[in-house]
Formats: sequence, structure tokens, C-alpha cells
Amino acid sequence: MAQHSTVPALFPPPGYAHTAVVEAGERLAFLGGAVPLGADGVLVGPGDAVAQTHQVLANLEAALLSVGSSLGQVVASTVYVVAAEPGPLSEVWEVVKASGLSDGPHTSTLLGVTTLGYTGQLVEITVTAVVSDSAAVEG
Repeated sequence: MAQHSTVPALFPPPGYAHTAVVEAGERLAFLGGAVPLGADGVLVGPGDAVAQTHQVLANLEAALLSVGSSLGQVVASTVYVVAAEPGPLSEVWEVVKASGLSDGPHTSTLLGVTTLGYTGQLVEITVTAVVSDSAAVEG
């Protein structure tokens, strides 16, 4: 399993680790960006980054479970938020910190961007996760 750590010589990160080391031989899953669409393809939480973050995390969890992993096995994430100032990033980060993604803690990057792929989309999260040895990957 991954070993997460913070570097004593660096400023302590808020809810994530500086490094994650995965032993050779571990199976890894690289997931495409999870987006705030429901199973029907409709945007969840128009104009509400917090509601969209909850949907993104639910979609991310479903994708991870489908390959035999979980939020707690994520070793790295990138969180994209449509924002021109830190406030919305902080709101989204609080939701991420309260999720199973903080169980690691994993390494993470939080970015403010000008736009994302779907009209009205405010949040997207990509991850890399360890896959359990006993997991069968679905096609």
C-alpha cells in the first residue's frame, strides 16, 4: 500500500500529504476526470460548486469501486474549480477534506481554472489510486 508523508522542512499541507510512495508491483488505476453529471447525463447543482463537488465525489467513488479501489486508496488527485479567487476553491476543498479522499492522506493539487468541459460545470477531479490485489477489473 502507498506510504504517505509530509516533509518536516516544508509548510504542513492542509489535509493532504507532500509525498506518496507506492511499492513496485502494486496495481494502479488512473481515472479520467470525474464530472458533476448524474446518471442521466444532466448537470447536478447548476451554479453551486459545493453541490457539484458532492456529485463529483459520488461519481469518482463509483468509478473507483468498479475497478476494485476506493476513495481511501487514492494516492494523488487534482481538483479543478472554475474560480477567479480563492473563496470557491476553499469551499470545494472543505468538501474534499470531509470525503473519504482525506483518509490517505493523498497528495493533491487544487487549481482555479477559467472553464471546464460541460456547460455550467464548476468542478472536476482526477485521481490515481491503488487497486486491491483481489480486485477484478471490469471491461
